[in-house]
Amino acid sequence: MTQVAKRPDRRIRVLVVDDSALLCRLITELLEADPDIEVVGTAADPYIARDKIKQLTPDVLTLDIEMPRMDGLTFLRNLMRLRPMPVVMVSTLTHAGAQATLDALAAGAVDFVPKPSAHPQHGLGEYGSMLVEKVKAAAQVQVAALTDAPAPAAPPPPAAKYRSEGRIIAIGASTGGTEAIRSLLDGFPADAPPVVIVQHIPATFSTAFAQRLDRSSRLSVHEAQDGDVLQVGHAYVAPGGRHLRIERNGTDWRCRIGDDAPVRLHRPSVDAMFDSLAEHAGDVTSAALLTGMGDDGARGMCALRKAGAPTFAQDQASSVVWGMPGAAVALGGAGQVLPLGRIGAALLASTADA
Repeated sequence: MTQVAKRPDRRIRVLVVDDSALLCRLITELLEADPDIEVVGTAADPYIARDKIKQLTPDVLTLDIEMPRMDGLTFLRNLMRLRPMPVVMVSTLTHAGAQATLDALAAGAVDFVPKPSAHPQHGLGEYGSMLVEKVKAAAQVQVAALTDAPAPAAPPPPAAKYRSEGRIIAIGASTGGTEAIRSLLDGFPADAPPVVIVQHIPATFSTAFAQRLDRSSRLSVHEAQDGDVLQVGHAYVAPGGRHLRIERNGTDWRCRIGDDAPVRLHRPSVDAMFDSLAEHAGDVTSAALLTGMGDDGARGMCALRKAGAPTFAQDQASSVVWGMPGAAVALGGAGQVLPLGRIGAALLASTADA
């Protein structure tokens, strides 16, 4: 559905779509502080945006969800059918905002940022850096039409080829990961080994994300709680803004939730989870690192592979952004590099006894 494409050597042209003139002005100023970005226009609603897209041919759209005349999600779905292009959603940090943003990611948006007014814990400088980073990453993505049928996921291997008891499957992802994880889990059987998941996501979004996965998967999926015992047929999503680590407790594996400092700028951090598994459960873990910006998880995957874990990185062609899996490949942490549609079956098969 998406693949990385090289951008011509010129400034990234951005159209800002938001009904708030104040937010349009603020987002414009933050983006244009970077010399590689040019805001070519703003639009107060989707109808104006439609005309300006034709006139200005932007490379990237920033898009508000709540707007007059037509909501951003409806506009996004129309856009992805008629003129697919990279879109970064600007979202409110509320439960309703989380649901709408996850719908937008499913509809083809590349990524999202919180509204500046909903991000008081960080200064505008940090917010601006995050916004610029996400717009630059989005500009590298070639978005296919929404009508393109996604490649079917490979079926899970037969029951004789995987073990449920005594194994752990670990998954890490960032940009593009919400849909990649959903696609992967959709192929898992109801008696799959316990699955632990770190997706870079805000605190208010992780509950909605887990609920969405639970509705679409045969597994029982929920947001991890401190002390949860890993069980067959269950998946545990790291709470947004908190680390998820796995520790041994007698005969059980348990979730440990931490509010300690970010690890390599992230909380939750894939590296934090992978490192804990490498220390306590490396010989019974199978791990996958999926699409995402940056390099979180790459070093932890190296530690897991060194500890004897089968490790898999999503390939570049099927990744929205080949940052995290690409870094794992570069560091030698990936035992295999596979398209997304083959990773689920490979994870399950790797749990089988030799």
